[in-house]
Amino acid sequence: MNKLLWLVLCFIALPATATALDGTQILQKVDRNLEPQSYESYRKLIDIQPDGRKKESVLYTMKKGRDKVVGLFLAPPSDKGRVTLRLGDNMWLFIPDVGRPIRITSLQSVTGSVFNNADILRIDYTAEYNVDAAEEQKDAYLLSLKAKTGEVAYDRLKMWVDKQALLPVTIEAYAASGLLLKTLRFKDIKDFGGGIKRPATLETDSPLYKGYKSVMLWSGLKKRDFPDEIFTLNYLPRIQELRK
Repeated sequence: MNKLLWLVLCFIALPATATALDGTQILQKVDRNLEPQSYESYRKLIDIQPDGRKKESVLYTMKKGRDKVVGLFLAPPSDKGRVTLRLGDNMWLFIPDVGRPIRITSLQSVTGSVFNNADILRIDYTAEYNVDAAEEQKDAYLLSLKAKTGEVAYDRLKMWVDKQALLPVTIEAYAASGLLLKTLRFKDIKDFGGGIKRPATLETDSPLYKGYKSVMLWSGLKKRDFPDEIFTLNYLPRIQELRK
């Protein structure tokens, strides 16, 4: 090839390479903007039925690293003291009256909500998904995500990410068949302090549960370090002791 032509082609190719979207990097920033590496928070889950009736649950949540999450139920009275634990793809529910952890699955819901256990005990997106494609739109990046294993609740996600805040706006969750399972909408960006600024409201609905809607409200989100031992089955009866 003519040397001058080769140099011209290289010059033309450079800007495209420099500006190519790195979807994995965007997803990593989304994870950290949503949550610190180690934190505690309170969440209220509101499940709304087609007739307008509501059920509310309150959880105290602790997360460490990319894939360790514990949730302690504070309300309603019938669920108070129950504890959920997630380690990667594995999940358990501890019921004080039973006295031992019970295995649960990602697609079940301990609250009977449109939110399943994977939503309630969410780990980092980068722990569960690879980025198949990244597309730049007017005000958002559109990330197409594929589950790393068959244990993940959703086979594929379409995630619209706000360009400025690098926070999710909308997520569509799909089964392996291509069926839309649910839509998640992130709203009400709030400054929680300590450099944490993220949506305080998450709403979801599903074509599989027509007329039903679930809402998750965040409060008291702050950085806090935890020892690894609390994310174990043996520690679940003592989780209440960690609330300050």
